[in-house]
Amino acid sequence: MRQCEICAKSSKMVGHRIKLRGKFNPTNWSRKYANLQYATVEGKRVHICTGCIRTLHKAPRKRVVKKAAAVAA
Repeated sequence: MRQCEICAKSSKMVGHRIKLRGKFNPTNWSRKYANLQYATVEGKRVHICTGCIRTLHKAPRKRVVKKAAAVAA
């Protein structure tokens, strides 16, 4: 089964209900696939989902270190 090589997202079974004359009609289940694309990560061509592609292309945030308040003794 195809899955994202970073977060292991793969396909899942989903169903939707259709309301007909005040009652819900059960409908058949269908398989929804993750949006996998080929991308180059660390020199290797891998299948990754678009969510991971967006996360990888984000600029890393600078970590803000809060200075401890000096306690007067």
